[in-house]
Amino acid sequence: MEPMTSVRPQVADSWLRSAAAGVDTGLVDAPITVPEDALRDLRQAHPLAQVFPLLDDVLGRAARECDAIMAVSDAAGQLLWVCGTPSVLRRAEGIGFVEGSNWDERVAGTNAPGMALALDQPVNVVGAEHFRRSVQRWSCAATPIHDPTDASLLGVLDITGGAEIVVPQTMAMVRAAARMAEAELARELLARGAEPDPALSSRTRVGLQALGRDEALLVLTDGRHSRRTVRLSRRHGEIVLLLASTPRGMSGDELAVLLYEEDVSPSTLRAELNRLRSLLGEDLLASRPYRLTAEVAADWLAVEAHLAAGDVASALRAYRGPVLPASTAPGVVRVRRSVEGALRRAVLASREPDLMSTWTRSAWGADDYEMWTAQLSALTAASPLRPLVAGQVARLDRELGAG
Repeated sequence: MEPMTSVRPQVADSWLRSAAAGVDTGLVDAPITVPEDALRDLRQAHPLAQVFPLLDDVLGRAARECDAIMAVSDAAGQLLWVCGTPSVLRRAEGIGFVEGSNWDERVAGTNAPGMALALDQPVNVVGAEHFRRSVQRWSCAATPIHDPTDASLLGVLDITGGAEIVVPQTMAMVRAAARMAEAELARELLARGAEPDPALSSRTRVGLQALGRDEALLVLTDGRHSRRTVRLSRRHGEIVLLLASTPRGMSGDELAVLLYEEDVSPSTLRAELNRLRSLLGEDLLASRPYRLTAEVAADWLAVEAHLAAGDVASALRAYRGPVLPASTAPGVVRVRRSVEGALRRAVLASREPDLMSTWTRSAWGADDYEMWTAQLSALTAASPLRPLVAGQVARLDRELGAG
C-alpha cells in the first residue's frame, strides 16, 4: 500500500484519540468484549435485532457479492453481527473483525465503525488511515443508526473490504440501508404504540439542540412519528431552554429575571411568548405558569444524564460545545456554566488521557492549563503524545507568564 501524502483532519483527530487511549499501532487483533456465550442474548435484546434481517437482505447480500463484509455494532462499538462469504470472514479473523469484538477507537484505534460512533456521523477510513498496521490493507465505510423516537445512537452499520469499495457509491448504499432501518423501526414502534394506549401515542415530543449552537434547533415529533424541525431565533431559543430546564414552569417575573439582563416591561415578555406560541402551536406552550406541555429531550440534559450515571466518555461524546454560547441571558449563562463545569470536573477526575485529550483539542478547552497539565501527568513516559502535550503546557506557561 502506498504511503499517504496528507492526512484528513478527522483522521488526524482519531489518531490522537487512539494514541491518547494507549492503543498500540502493532496490535493485531481487536479485543473480544462479548464472550460467545453472551452474544446471543445481547443480540436478541438489542433494538437492531428487529431490522437486522432487512439490513442483511439489502446490504449483506451486496457485501457478499463484492467479497466484502457487512457488520452491525452496538453503541459501545461491539460487533453484534458480521456477515460475508466464508473466505473473506476468515481473512477478517486475522485482525479480530469478528462478532463480539470491540471496535471503539479507544481499544481498536482509528477505524470507520469507531469513528462513526465518536463523531456520530458517516465516515470512511481508507487503507493506511487506520491506526493499527494490521488493518491497513482494509478499507471501510460506516454510518450511525439512530432511534427514531429520541435520535439516540443505537449502533453503527459498516461495510469493510478491499480497495475496490473505496467509491462514493459504497457510502451512499450504507447510508440508504441505515435510513431504511430507521424507517422500519419507526413503523414498528408506531404499530405497537397505537394499540395499548392511543393517548400516549398521540403525545408530542420535543427535542431541543442547544450545545455549540447560537440558535437552538427544535425537533417536534407527534404520535404518528411525523417530524417538524424549527430553527429558533436567539431569544426564542433562550425561552425554550429555560422552560425545558424548569418542567414545573415559571411565572412571568421568574422568566423575565432569567431572560433579560435589565428590567423590561411585562408586555415585552408577553409579546415574545405570543410569537413563540404562534410558532410552536397553541398546545405546546401553556401559561400560568409558563411551561412546555410536551415531553422534552435536550442535548445538554443528555450530557447531565450520562454524568449522573458515571459514564464520562458518553457525556463527553454528547457534548457538542457550550450551551447557546452567544447568549448573555442570566439563566442561560447559569445552565451553560453548570453543564460545562460538571463535565470538566468529571473529565479531570477520570484521569483518562483520551478523555482529557478530547477536551484540550476542543475550541473551549484549548487553553485549559489545568487540563493540559493533568493530561501530561496521566500519560506514560512512552506515549507518543507526551511531546505534543508538553509543548502545549510550555506554550501556556509562556503566555501566562507574559501576562
